[in-house]
Amino acid sequence: MATVRQAHTVEQVREAERALMATLPEGALMQRAAAGLAYAVLDLLGSAYGRRVLLLVGSGDNGGDALYAGAFLARRGCAVEAQLLSERVHEGGLAALRAARGRIVCPTPTHGSVSGTRPDHERPEVVVDGIVGIGGRPGLRPDAVEALADLEGVPIVAVDVPSGVDVDTGELDGAHVDAAVTVTFGTHKIAHLVDPAAGVCGVVHLVDIGLDLPEAPVEALQPADVARLLPAPDPHAHKYTRGVVGIRAGSPRYPGAGQLCVAGAATGLCGMVRYVGDDQVAERVRESRPDVVGDGRVQAWAVGSGGGDGAGDALKAAVADGVPVVVDADALAHVSGPLSVPAVLTPHAGELAAMTGAERSDVDARPLAHARAAADKYDAVVLLKGRHTLVAAPDGKVRVTTTGVPWLATAGAGDVLSGLIGSLLAAGLTPYDAASVGSWLHGAAATLASKHGPIVAPEVARSIPDAVRQVVWGD
Repeated sequence: MATVRQAHTVEQVREAERALMATLPEGALMQRAAAGLAYAVLDLLGSAYGRRVLLLVGSGDNGGDALYAGAFLARRGCAVEAQLLSERVHEGGLAALRAARGRIVCPTPTHGSVSGTRPDHERPEVVVDGIVGIGGRPGLRPDAVEALADLEGVPIVAVDVPSGVDVDTGELDGAHVDAAVTVTFGTHKIAHLVDPAAGVCGVVHLVDIGLDLPEAPVEALQPADVARLLPAPDPHAHKYTRGVVGIRAGSPRYPGAGQLCVAGAATGLCGMVRYVGDDQVAERVRESRPDVVGDGRVQAWAVGSGGGDGAGDALKAAVADGVPVVVDADALAHVSGPLSVPAVLTPHAGELAAMTGAERSDVDARPLAHARAAADKYDAVVLLKGRHTLVAAPDGKVRVTTTGVPWLATAGAGDVLSGLIGSLLAAGLTPYDAASVGSWLHGAAATLASKHGPIVAPEVARSIPDAVRQVVWGD
């Protein structure tokens, strides 16, 4: 199984590239990248001979990667054309493409006469985006926007990142490429994992070019990592040593939220679940879950899901216990600063905007920045829900959840998640690990329950044990 997927900053990548290039013949690193890019294009096309490929080439090294990859493809029988979007392009790559009998279309005067123009009936089957590299600014110049508009509907393979995205933040500001495939080199970049930019990367293909990289600030857990972090009972364990989680959730207005939070907690990942709350909700919990007990000592609390007017008091009572706490939904409105206990806060974008005074639209546009700022402000782990959920620690480290399906956007799913994270906290995981492992399992359980169709929250809770078995045993 794969290990953690790391996403490095541009500066980290640049430094690693400089160190590696000092040990290699000139141009060797670009040749490695270009070969990986060319094979990815061939994989998308399914064959080489007679297939039509257009390179959109800018002035940076990504343009050089595209040109060398084009030469590779032309030697294998592809009809390759390069549309130059800058008067300054990689001369070695350009010479290689010409030597392989690739064509230059609509070049600038610097590069000589037109070798040919592209008839309307010979649209390319694949476009390679070598417009802007990882050092580029967000947005695209008008000539690039015009070129892309003429190619609407043709699948695009982006070199390293889709041109026009903000590589280190995942933000979008202006025109950008919407790729079917992104071929990146050495490591993932933050834009590959963090929305909204991650949503325009398509399938991300990583080419190993031998970089020696430091620890990454952003990462995505893989199955092997989750299996390693999951709490497993030792042979002498009993229900108390495995951890007891308390649930303070639900209200007369939202009784189901309490039941769903309990369902997320009572999945076997800790030794016992206690419910403390509204009498009507407690009766429903007892009827549906005879294994859930009442008030008593706990190692963690999950608070707030459907808590209504009583959420503030429930949070105060939980914090007074001096154990870690998961704060969800209605209880988030009562968090004004750092709590006195380790905490996981689980807002969606609207709730985080309400907590911090930001505009909802800005949280959606800059989720990484807002999650990190909130983690620092509240000195807590902040789990910002979304298509790619972010788990941000106060020290700035972030894990991105890439499991799950769109059907998971359903009422009550967040209640299940808060209970699940609470059970992992009670079992002894740190807030950062509990939130990121819980979010990963939540998405994996939804995928299992969905089977490519609609799901509801109780089905997600019921599938959590199956997700654990799959990640631990491969069942």
